[in-house]
Amino acid sequence: MIEEEKKLLEKVKNADTLAFKKLFHNYYDSLFRFVIYKTKDRDLAEDIAQETFLRVWKNREKITPDKSFFSLIARISTNLCYDHFRHTEVRNRHKNQIPDFAKSHYDNPQAMTDLEILQEKIQELVNKELPEKCRNIFLLSRIEGKTNAEIADILSLSIRTVENQIYRALKILKKYLKNYI
Repeated sequence: MIEEEKKLLEKVKNADTLAFKKLFHNYYDSLFRFVIYKTKDRDLAEDIAQETFLRVWKNREKITPDKSFFSLIARISTNLCYDHFRHTEVRNRHKNQIPDFAKSHYDNPQAMTDLEILQEKIQELVNKELPEKCRNIFLLSRIEGKTNAEIADILSLSIRTVENQIYRALKILKKYLKNYI
């Protein structure tokens, strides 16, 4: 099996899709069981196992055929699990930090509904679409009202980095909210 695996990995490295399919079929079930043990969630395990193989294909030119393929996919999937759990932790930590918009008795019911939908969409986008560093800086700026200099001080970053991350956050939000604004 080891020699066959080396040959398959060499072929995959050279973009052979049939060899990749064979590796996928040979290792998917084992990887799935490995990931489900870590995540305790079938859907998440399936997503991570598939993402693992996708990353193998995208980075196939870096494959080292002499090294164990299962070790490679186990490492990739473990990192994906850690990323998922870190992302979930950050999302949970910040999900209540986006304040509700103040409601006025002057608003009509339709405007209130539209405002609530927009508020939920913004909160969802901040938590799901913004990268961790960008999200943290955005929340410090827009929710906690910190100045760029204060944020730079707190996070040991340059003011320019803070400005760039806020700009990036606003650009991402604007892109996703173009249908709401």
